[in-house]
Amino acid sequence: MNSRVFSLISKYGIKPNRNLGQNFLIVQDIVDRNVERAEVNEKDAVLEIGPGLGILTDALSKRAEKVYAIEKDRRFLEILKKEYGWPNVVLIEGDALKIEWPEFNKVVSNLPYQISSPVTFKLLNFEFEKAVLIYQLEFAQRMVAKPGDRNYSRLSVMTQAKAYVEIVERVGRRAFYPPPKVDSAVVVLIPKPPGERVSLDERIVKALFQHRRKLAGKALKDSHHMLGLDKENLKRLKSTIEGMPHSGKRVYQLSIEEIKDIEEYLKSEGVI
Repeated sequence: MNSRVFSLISKYGIKPNRNLGQNFLIVQDIVDRNVERAEVNEKDAVLEIGPGLGILTDALSKRAEKVYAIEKDRRFLEILKKEYGWPNVVLIEGDALKIEWPEFNKVVSNLPYQISSPVTFKLLNFEFEKAVLIYQLEFAQRMVAKPGDRNYSRLSVMTQAKAYVEIVERVGRRAFYPPPKVDSAVVVLIPKPPGERVSLDERIVKALFQHRRKLAGKALKDSHHMLGLDKENLKRLKSTIEGMPHSGKRVYQLSIEEIKDIEEYLKSEGVI
């Protein structure tokens, strides 16, 4: 256990804010393994979201050329400034979902769980080398799920369309203070080469997975409002849906390539 966390909590009378997902990782071995997994070296600019009390930040600062740590809670920023003398750490106050991110090539974070999804989607729009992130276990399982799995979802599709994703370690709730109600997992994300990435229309993916157990054609009909279609295009959708490839396959069984087939068909028919 990392005693520094408890020392700082006691010194500053900190009460973690659960609404901000403040569950501090307190097992130093996991921190060290994640820095190793990211292969952080003196040429790297590393992004960390939610540094909290700086345990991971400190480990990163010893290996990276630069660390950019984005923190929403001003209390922690003041503590980090007082307690550490990092020459290569830039502390950034703000909401990671709203502010512009600095340039980076790697990401290592114990993410606040309630922003896991939007942070992941935002990250996948950047060019980077590797990300090592801690998520809730269930969220991580959805990230790696394959067609036909019970956890296969919009998250699975949108993540795997752009990156290789792997769960590399399961983390028990006692590895955090205060302990969350669920277990967690360490996930490694590596962007696919440009030629292997699949660019998907997120409206179609959302509309399909709104009814993941229905046949693809029926799911799109029932979720047409999510596509933002005008009356003319809605008519076109209803009249062409039976000819759509994979329309008779259930949504949770569709591969990324099959979803792309559906998108290309809808474009060719002038629906979207």
